[in-house]
Amino acid sequence: MLDSAGGTAGDVPALLDLAVAAGHTWPRPGEGRTMVLWELLASVAAVDVAAARVLEPHLDAVAILAQAANSSPVDHPMPAGAADASWGVFAAEAPNARLDARPAGTGVVLNGTKPWCSLAGRLDCAIVTAHTDDGGRAAFAVSLRHPGVECEEPAWIARGLREIPSGSVHFDQVPATPVGGTGWYHSRPGFAWGGMGVAACWLGGAVGVARDFRNGLLAGAGAGREPDQLALAALGEVDRTIAAALQYLARTAARIDDGSLGADGNQSTWSEAQRVRGTVAAAVERVVHLVGSNRGPGPLAFDEKYAKRMADLALYVRQHHGARDDAQLGRLALKGDCPW
Repeated sequence: MLDSAGGTAGDVPALLDLAVAAGHTWPRPGEGRTMVLWELLASVAAVDVAAARVLEPHLDAVAILAQAANSSPVDHPMPAGAADASWGVFAAEAPNARLDARPAGTGVVLNGTKPWCSLAGRLDCAIVTAHTDDGGRAAFAVSLRHPGVECEEPAWIARGLREIPSGSVHFDQVPATPVGGTGWYHSRPGFAWGGMGVAACWLGGAVGVARDFRNGLLAGAGAGREPDQLALAALGEVDRTIAAALQYLARTAARIDDGSLGADGNQSTWSEAQRVRGTVAAAVERVVHLVGSNRGPGPLAFDEKYAKRMADLALYVRQHHGARDDAQLGRLALKGDCPW
């Protein structure tokens, strides 16, 4: 898989094929092998950040469908070909876009617009969140091949994740399958687990950057340019920063699988997800700063793989909202939802 991910970098159809294959064989979070799943995601990201960005949402969708099947006795029919389809997860909201789910006969139809839908024009199906008649939001499985689905061609000018554009998708009377009830999508433990899986991808990208740095120092030493104390100090800080974040992820994965995460009434699964994501995001940004400062402009200008990795990772890690996410965590800590 790692060789394939590296060999298909930039080839979205091939990466989606890999994602579908991984969805059939890779572990799902909370089923006893969460650490293996996160290690696989991180390992792919260390090879190519964009490859992990393609695989992660498909695997998240597969996990969501499994969690919904386990939580509800009602067996809703999935879109045709769902088992071998490529999936996305579209749950973002925007002030100028709204997607509504309304009853239609014995089923549900979607109308409106969903923003930030990555690769929508390339995917077969998606899990989308929509507003419901009872004033809440719920998740639905939908075929993106339905004639009522229109995927905008986004004005994607990003230098990072250039092969993974995100734009708006318009739905016009599109049949949808409920996935859990109102409020289920955001309240289930798997929502937090999925957010931490994304953090594993971020950290894997930082590992790739760190390996670039180490390999550059080794190449320089081989050419007679031994690293100075500043370069060695930077590499040492990179090492301990990544090691600490890796250990935190491994510990959290073990707690997910043994059932202890969230079992304490004073600490929720979501607060731990915010800690993990914030800690990993800070580690990633520190690694990017240290490596970028030490390697200088040359590799960014002339080393295509390194420059792509840095740009991809800088955009991907912005899924963490920085101080706003810390403020949410602070509100939880003020209520006593903290381990200290």
